[in-house]
Amino acid sequence: MKEDIIKLRKKLEKALDQERFEHSLGVEYTAACLAFIHGANVMDARIAGLLHDCAKCLSDEKKISIMEEAGERPLLEELENHALLHSKAGAIIAKDEYGIKNEDILNAIKYHTLGRPGMSLLEKIVFVADFIEPGRKDLVIMSGVRKAAFIDIDQALLWIMESVRKYVESKGHRVAPSSVRAYEFYKNQIEPDKSLRIL
Repeated sequence: MKEDIIKLRKKLEKALDQERFEHSLGVEYTAACLAFIHGANVMDARIAGLLHDCAKCLSDEKKISIMEEAGERPLLEELENHALLHSKAGAIIAKDEYGIKNEDILNAIKYHTLGRPGMSLLEKIVFVADFIEPGRKDLVIMSGVRKAAFIDIDQALLWIMESVRKYVESKGHRVAPSSVRAYEFYKNQIEPDKSLRIL
């Protein structure tokens, strides 16, 4: 399996620019750490973390083409905000070009940007790892979210969703309906841990 990861890294490095590749390594590392803590499959977490942005550096037209050829019609929210296209396109590429057959890994890639109601543990891990990996900008909430991620991943997940939602709204943009549904699901599911603080 170690050899498989090395092969994936070498192939991925050719598909991404240097900054995005470094980010992907950071998500792989962070996802592995979270998997250790929360009892998920570490190798699955590494693969999903490594490949989560495998479509990021393709043109928007290419992402849409990949999705349509796979029968995955882009949602209106994805056409309105092309930054969302890489998740579904990435899951397709991970399957077709990187040989990933594990549906949990593919779903972790597919939903790492917007999330969804009822995410698996691996999906949560990649979603959170993408936000907190060491190379990310040190936001005001980052310290609290990173602490929560290793104690209560659901709390970290909700905080991230809240933060992204507020940021999008502050920019005057419409929050993606898929993101709203995921946020409302976890807001109603998660009992706040009063021992954790975001600041």
